[in-house]
Amino acid sequence: MPRRKINVPKRIQRDPKYHSEVVSKFITRMMLHGKKSVSTRIMYDAMDILGNKTKKDPLEVFLKAVDNVKPVVEVKSRRVGGSTYQVPVEIEEKRREALAMRWIIHAARAKKGRQMSQRLSTELLDAYNATGTAFKKKEDTHRMAEANKAFSHYRW
Repeated sequence: MPRRKINVPKRIQRDPKYHSEVVSKFITRMMLHGKKSVSTRIMYDAMDILGNKTKKDPLEVFLKAVDNVKPVVEVKSRRVGGSTYQVPVEIEEKRREALAMRWIIHAARAKKGRQMSQRLSTELLDAYNATGTAFKKKEDTHRMAEANKAFSHYRW
């Protein structure tokens, strides 16, 4: 019998408008200072703007945007002897999704001058079209992993 507690994954409630767990996770990640209602309003406004711009289902555009930004590999530091190597490691699905959402939110917050819902919708549209800051971050991560693939035998 194991001594440790068995980790049971927490069930995430789907959001009321789109009935999607991914949208619900995104809203929770975007939240600042416990203001979930503000985060929800920003997300739904951004989805409305996205639907008006693309003339497509905003949920499909959002899911494709998140999928475009998901990285496949990342580099982790590994100390061997006296030197530190950047070792490329494949990422599991939960972390891929978390990184993609984090990068999209960070890129939207970095833009200045407009409301957050407009900044978020433009960043999601850029991610959908495989351009923009968040997509560039994914490409940089993949490029770094490709450059350091010679150290992949240090993987643990």
